[in-house]
Amino acid sequence: MKHHQTKLCTTHVENFGVKVGELTIFENVNFTIHCGELTALIGPNGAGKSTLLKAILGEVNHSGKLNYFDAKGKHLRPIIGYVPQTLKFDATSPTTVLDLFMACLTARPVWLCSSKFIRERVTKNLHRVKAEHLIDRRLGALSGGELQRVLLALALDPLPDLLLLDEPISGVDKIGMRIFYELVAELKAAEDMAILLISHDLEMLERFADKVILLNKRVLKFGGVDEVFQSEEMRSTFRTSAAFGS
Repeated sequence: MKHHQTKLCTTHVENFGVKVGELTIFENVNFTIHCGELTALIGPNGAGKSTLLKAILGEVNHSGKLNYFDAKGKHLRPIIGYVPQTLKFDATSPTTVLDLFMACLTARPVWLCSSKFIRERVTKNLHRVKAEHLIDRRLGALSGGELQRVLLALALDPLPDLLLLDEPISGVDKIGMRIFYELVAELKAAEDMAILLISHDLEMLERFADKVILLNKRVLKFGGVDEVFQSEEMRSTFRTSAAFGS
């Protein structure tokens, strides 16, 4: 088993910054995430939250360093899983959940793959998020919550050291949202995974988050949920509810 219940592995984001031309998206961003913890990333519109996740993924140019240390203190390159806010696809397409996994998990043409091997692998991944019954469902026939669980299952192969969730329950109803958060909490505990989640649902974060990062071009506050939610930085950032967004 790759992960151990040690909570000693850490991901350090050191002096991250992103500029687009003369425009600074964010700068001097520093924080540490421990495995076995769910860290929520919150902030107003334009704070740089999604860009920060893409910087951690290496998808946008940035300054600073990403350091990961395993339980033995070895400096490694972490395996990173990512669940985007949305998946763009043709809702009328016959593409199924199994087709999506086959396209993403195999370098060979789909028709050359062993369907039995792939189906077993996909079923195992979907089982982690209680969604194995969706394997033959068309993507266009999935609800918002079902689609996000499928994308979560895809992000778990290979099992990541760090899981990034970019507002994954946007447009999902309250029941679907609660199911998703409960699944993430179970994964965190079972796999000792470090999770960084963008969300604007403070009620869910109060229940499920271990730490909170308040970001607005820089880290304004980082700490426990109550410490951040009750801080002056939080009050001054969100004086109007309209300011709170993705």
